[in-house]
Amino acid sequence: MVGSLLTLIVLVAVIAGVVWLVRQRSAERTNELEDAKSEARRWVERLGGQVYALNGTDDASKQALADASERFTAAGSQMEQARTTAQTRQVTETAYEGLYYVRAARTAMGMDPGPELPPLPGQARAGAVTENREVEVEGRSYGASPEPSDRNSHFYPGGTVAGRPVPRGWYSEPWWKPALVAGAWGVGSALLFTSLFAGMSGAAYADGFSDGAAMDGGDMGGGELGGGDPGGDMAGDGGGFGDDGGGFDFGDLF
Repeated sequence: MVGSLLTLIVLVAVIAGVVWLVRQRSAERTNELEDAKSEARRWVERLGGQVYALNGTDDASKQALADASERFTAAGSQMEQARTTAQTRQVTETAYEGLYYVRAARTAMGMDPGPELPPLPGQARAGAVTENREVEVEGRSYGASPEPSDRNSHFYPGGTVAGRPVPRGWYSEPWWKPALVAGAWGVGSALLFTSLFAGMSGAAYADGFSDGAAMDGGDMGGGELGGGDPGGDMAGDGGGFGDDGGGFDFGDLF
């Protein structure tokens, strides 16, 4: 009888302990989620304030602010759907991206770019455009430069797109957007990367396309990169990219 009573007491104690642990962990997850949401809202509000306060004065700054506005919209949509801490942190990263575009716009307008921002995933590995480069690929001309110009008015903050590092810089057109939307590069992308970045100090592909792709563990088989992170650190709504990039037939290259 005494043994049965002790067993019952131990069983009740164990159950009570399990219930307490479950509630404790649930409370911790709730607190983590609320903290993450608070952090995300702070960055989204900061982005929104910049987007609404600034007006571009040239093509480069206008395009960068349009991209920043796009990320602001995407972050708001992501926030509404966020149910986990990981999803909420993606909101924060989207806001970071938008603020990088804001910094680019401010730089293009000759303004103080503002305080430094947290790095984006893959940004350091991707490197940056460090010299003016003009190349022709498949009969089409592409430009890249470290600073904005009339020719190169499309900014990219640097990071991983569909498994491949895309260096930070200003470009003649947003040739990375089809891969951002589709999550994969086409068969002609290796030639474009090699032509634009090979031998460029500071860029992921300075020593050639294969070395740059290998930085993200890419598989060159079949001309497309397998095993990458589709969408990379810029995953989101794809930016509403519905046009053809100013006459560029992406199908020829990608």
